[in-house]
Amino acid sequence: MSDLPGSAADLLPLLTRAERLLSRRVGRVLAAESLSIEAWRVLSLLADGLGHPMSEVAAEASLPPGTLTKLVDQLVDRNLVFRRIDPVDRRRIRAYLTARGRREHERVDAAIRTDLAGLSMTDDTDLAGLLDALITRLDSGRRTPTPA
Repeated sequence: MSDLPGSAADLLPLLTRAERLLSRRVGRVLAAESLSIEAWRVLSLLADGLGHPMSEVAAEASLPPGTLTKLVDQLVDRNLVFRRIDPVDRRRIRAYLTARGRREHERVDAAIRTDLAGLSMTDDTDLAGLLDALITRLDSGRRTPTPA
């Protein structure tokens, strides 16, 4: 009998273990840059240049709003992120990468990719596609980002 999962319900332990191992590996690269995994998630989300409402950033980074605010404050202090009032809904705040934040994201992203290059397999694209499809099925409320 195989240890491979037979249904989506069987994937939880495998996905959890893979995420923890990958986070630990990426975390070592980020530690050299004085960044946490959570900060990296925020920077990576903002790297699309669209600017995102803080509520969306909190949801995507899996952080409670108060924790996200403290983290973004730290990124603002490092001149990696800035906040602006949403031009459409003035009650909302949007977060963006600064020019320095974009450069830092590109540099750190390259370092992470270099560190993980030895782990790459020919079917990584297929795996990423399958995981994205699973996420889409699980997150029926998933939205595409809206421009600023």
